[in-house]
Amino acid sequence: MTNLLPQIKSPADMQKLSDEQLQTLSHEIRDELIRVLTNRPAHFASNLGVVELCLALHLSFDFSKDKDRLIWDTGHQIYPQKLITGRYEQFHTIRTKGGLMGFPHPGESEYDLFMTGHAGCSVSTASGLKAGDELMGRKDNHAVAVIGDGAFPSGIVFEALNNIGGMKQNTLVILNDNKMSICPRTGGLAQYFDQCRMTGLYQGSKRKLNQLLNNIPVIGGMAHSALEQFRDGLKAFFKDGMLFEELGFRYFGPVDGHDLPGLRKILRDLKSQEGPILLHVFTNKGHGVPQAAEDPVTYHTPPVFEQVGPNRAIVSFKKGGAKGYTDAISFALHQAMQDDPTIAVMTAAMCQGNKLEKVREDFPQRFYDVGICESHAVAFAAGMAKAGANAVVDIYSTFLQRSFDQIFQEVCLQNLHVTFLMDRAGLTGPDGPTHHGVFDVPYMRLFPNMVSMAPGDETDVQPMLKFALKHTGPISVRYPKANLEKVERTEAPTPIELGKAEVIDWGEDGCFVAFGTLLSNCTAAAKKLKAKGIHMGVINARFVKPLDKETILRAVETLPLVVTVEEGTIEGGFGSAVLEAANAAGLDARNVVRRGIPDKFIEHGERNELLADIGLSVDALVELVLTSRSAEVAKCG
Repeated sequence: MTNLLPQIKSPADMQKLSDEQLQTLSHEIRDELIRVLTNRPAHFASNLGVVELCLALHLSFDFSKDKDRLIWDTGHQIYPQKLITGRYEQFHTIRTKGGLMGFPHPGESEYDLFMTGHAGCSVSTASGLKAGDELMGRKDNHAVAVIGDGAFPSGIVFEALNNIGGMKQNTLVILNDNKMSICPRTGGLAQYFDQCRMTGLYQGSKRKLNQLLNNIPVIGGMAHSALEQFRDGLKAFFKDGMLFEELGFRYFGPVDGHDLPGLRKILRDLKSQEGPILLHVFTNKGHGVPQAAEDPVTYHTPPVFEQVGPNRAIVSFKKGGAKGYTDAISFALHQAMQDDPTIAVMTAAMCQGNKLEKVREDFPQRFYDVGICESHAVAFAAGMAKAGANAVVDIYSTFLQRSFDQIFQEVCLQNLHVTFLMDRAGLTGPDGPTHHGVFDVPYMRLFPNMVSMAPGDETDVQPMLKFALKHTGPISVRYPKANLEKVERTEAPTPIELGKAEVIDWGEDGCFVAFGTLLSNCTAAAKKLKAKGIHMGVINARFVKPLDKETILRAVETLPLVVTVEEGTIEGGFGSAVLEAANAAGLDARNVVRRGIPDKFIEHGERNELLADIGLSVDALVELVLTSRSAEVAKCG
């Protein structure tokens, strides 16, 4: 039974608690996390792992308005902070429309300084906050960034570390090392952290030791081998933190991230230290729930819990729903890799999210998880493509934005055949504005040589991927986080051809032109309108670049109403491409009405709720046509 947690209205209320009560509070926080998961999917293992760290930080610093500063990198581990900063009573609403966001949200609390939904930026923003506070006369404010080992390899992290070290700025970076991002971390830095985890020994400065090691003579034969092994062993034993020391940081740790009294003590000590500091904290993702600790990948955002046993043991999940577009794409990609040994797949720490586990297992030599390094993933793919490989970059739409320059410079400018699979394109529901993939259509169609496609339904998926893999230049396919749907057709689907749309139905009263999987909403709306005596046709655009000008401009020129529909931003999106083409052709396009994501950030909620709010539901499309026809009649009258 929860007793302490409801009493915590702000972190100041924790100061009066004993060590034993604080331990009880940490248990109550974990119980509350489980309670949420009995109602809806939410981020779980990452939050379980930072409970003590969160409490220690708020007990050691004052992060209220204009005081000390705290940035949680990526932000999906913000739940404990929400619970102790006055949001306990609203916590049951998390990830629901109108409720708390599953990431930091400045609109909710003064303790949430940024919406941090993309990894790697915490060190830069914390440093900027410190510099800004000093400029504004708040020189005593502390700045703290908490960043996971999975996010640490991001290039921007080292840009920030380099700058902080050069400035000798009083900034505390806490490396939350749990051996994970969403999937197990990869790369040389991960191996370095593993060595730190094995040795756990810190000596103030290791420069003299390095000099000693470098002066060990190396001679031939067996002695050479023995001394090499001895020297390597000493380096492995003593080198904890040397990477950060050389960047200008003083390294402390590693320390146990679940030892609350120990964390409080070292944080109190570090508050008085000058200059850049890195505190290396070991935590266990999923700590406190046996299955989550053993399988943090599954329990990152697990299905809803059906039954919970003693000691927080998860007995069973509720059964999952239908298969989604991600499943269909990953299945088609796996099939293609069986037939073509030149196909190689790159992802950025999202193997599970992109449903690439089977690709990783069956084709390990052609699967590359580069970690949370999207820019590197795209440039790496460009190199592979230049060497003749059939390179596939499979990344969420919202995260691919991070590689904008590499898409331009390394891929499109070189006209290389790289296939971009943009998962989660469109509204991602409860994940909210940091994760909605609504900007890719404008930024992908900007570049010469790029071909941009979107399947209208399940029928399009496999043929479209097959077409993309056989293309000769840059090409992208966007698809949503949504259940598969199949649109009814009176005739067999037309083959996928470059820049060719599919006419589902040609109506004399107007038509919907859908780019993407809102095609099903368009056909459903057309069916409802037909029952009212209005014949609206439906065109499955398939391509935004090159646009099927012949088909779509014929509709603009001959029909009284053309409604473009897309699950992407209206600014610069598919509808804009139609208007640009009409303008270039000298057509009167006043009969074109665009529907898509409006020029604002869309909050979190279920996808269908959000679509209804912005006029993209079936009923909203029906109402749009009825209103447009009424306005035209009134105008003519």
